[in-house]
Amino acid sequence: MMSLFRRFTESWIARIFFVIMAVSFVGWGISGDLFRIMGPPSWIAKVGGQTIEVPAFQAEYQRAMAQQTRNLPSGQEATPDLRRQVGRQTLDRMIAQAALAAELRDLRVVTPDAALAAVVRSMPAFRGSDGKFSHAVLTQVLQNNGYSEAGFLQQMRADIAQQQLLSAVSGSVAAPNVEVKPLYESEFEKRSADTALFALSAASEPAPLDEAALQAWYKNHPKSYTTPQFRRIKAIELSPQSLGPQISVTDQELHAAYDEQKADYQKPETRSAEVISAPDQAKAQALAAQWRGAPAGAAGWAAIGAAAKAQGASAITQDDATKVQFPDPDLARAVFSAPANAVSEPVKGQLGWFVVKVTKITPGVSTTFDQAKDALLARLRASKAADLMYDRANKLDQLLGNGTALDDLPGDLGLIGVAGTMNANGDTETGSAAPIPGPPELKAAMIAAAFKAHRGDVPQLTEVQTPSTGGSAYYAVAVENIIPAGRKPFDAVKQNVTEDWKLDQRRQFESHAATAMMTSVKAGKSFSDAATVAGVTPKLTPLVTRDQPNPDVPPELQRALFNLKKAEATVVELPEGFLVAQLAEVVKPDPATDKAGYDQARAAVSQSIGNDMVDVFVAALRQRANPRINQQGFDSVIQAQ
Repeated sequence: MMSLFRRFTESWIARIFFVIMAVSFVGWGISGDLFRIMGPPSWIAKVGGQTIEVPAFQAEYQRAMAQQTRNLPSGQEATPDLRRQVGRQTLDRMIAQAALAAELRDLRVVTPDAALAAVVRSMPAFRGSDGKFSHAVLTQVLQNNGYSEAGFLQQMRADIAQQQLLSAVSGSVAAPNVEVKPLYESEFEKRSADTALFALSAASEPAPLDEAALQAWYKNHPKSYTTPQFRRIKAIELSPQSLGPQISVTDQELHAAYDEQKADYQKPETRSAEVISAPDQAKAQALAAQWRGAPAGAAGWAAIGAAAKAQGASAITQDDATKVQFPDPDLARAVFSAPANAVSEPVKGQLGWFVVKVTKITPGVSTTFDQAKDALLARLRASKAADLMYDRANKLDQLLGNGTALDDLPGDLGLIGVAGTMNANGDTETGSAAPIPGPPELKAAMIAAAFKAHRGDVPQLTEVQTPSTGGSAYYAVAVENIIPAGRKPFDAVKQNVTEDWKLDQRRQFESHAATAMMTSVKAGKSFSDAATVAGVTPKLTPLVTRDQPNPDVPPELQRALFNLKKAEATVVELPEGFLVAQLAEVVKPDPATDKAGYDQARAAVSQSIGNDMVDVFVAALRQRANPRINQQGFDSVIQAQ
């Protein structure tokens, strides 16, 4: 769970987690002493002057195992090998964190409270239904994943400090040209090709087959004429949406929410303006006259800015500002009374003389309580439902754990029941999508779980993250019946068999024709002459890079194009036919005329080198800390699970 939170920060914090995992090879027991002790173990590892106690390791290990088991098929238990692997990864991560923490203490790197608060408040996982940080959601999410708030904040504080340290390690990297140039040339080289399409639709109609030949085709392609496996399932869903009807919201709560979010509903007018600030009226007047005669757009503004600077004035732009955001009240009144796209007369303000030109006006928006009521009601219901969902999930988990069947669950838990027959794509026997309610992530997880489970498996409550709703949901699935895949009768698919055979004949015909043209080109005939003989039209593709998609160049050709030598020909198969291609042009990139592309390549190489430096740095800290691992203590935690 902690690693999930770190990803939300979109920063080096996520990098720290993976660095720690990457250095695990340094030695599970290789770089430190490994020994056993007699009696009940009280610690798992000693790293420098720090001790990783059994309870701390046990808590981290249990959280890591909970994440792993959520990905297992319904009813499947974690194997001893998986438990040991997760345990080793967890301990390696904690050892590396301890080594980093020791270095941070030596360097006296600390995380200010303000920085910690800013990072936590920015995490999407802790946002309420209104999209803003919610302490209630923070508390619920942490409790649901086995964290105390104090423990989580302590860990985040350490992570932010680690970010500072590791950023310093990687931030000074300058990639050498000898490494940048090959990447730049590979990524930005452009190629084009002469092409000719042998379309399946252009092939002549094959002669009809007799019944025996069609029967033979049918028998030789059994997978093309089968029905997929279907499963009859029962499932329940628990989500904020399913709990919605049980949630009541009072008018008082609605008014309080409206008042709290009033800034979102009462948005003042904003204006963008170009402003000349002059030291006296005469210079302001002269600049205004010059401005009116200047060309429109950026060129005119640049010219008047240079003129203002020459006269000791200044040119300022203010974008999408409210009245109070302008530094001078007289200037603000002038901007908000001026028409758009007109240079004003000089205006005297408290800070000097101003000439303004309004370039954009965005009217204010005022949303009344009645207009916002429905949206507020939906938000409050979703927020309350999220609060209630975790309590209901705990009750539901207990009921299922005690053997309660899905049909026997209480009707007051806010569940939605689903029953029906579907295939692994989520389609019913009639071909329509199974009417599974809820967000798409929940539907996909439920379908996948149904086809991993066995008939008779006890349904287990499973949580799934639903980014489309900004939260999560729970489900449990039971498989009632499995209808095996079967073969469709020949008479039922005879028309399909006939069309499939015809398509195959066309494909073979066009494949032979395309291969013949390619052979002719390789033998020395010009591409255009070979195309004329084959009866197809040649076409030159636009220049493309290796990875940049182009609608005029099929991806199949684009991949092959960068493996060809100059004038080399090839054939690529497309859904609509076969494409003969000959490499026509290779344009090497030039750093002198493409500074942006070269800088992009340099940044990518620098980041890669920086990542490697961080890996080496963390590995060195771990080695210097010389961790001692208590194998008996480790085994006792792993075997107890």
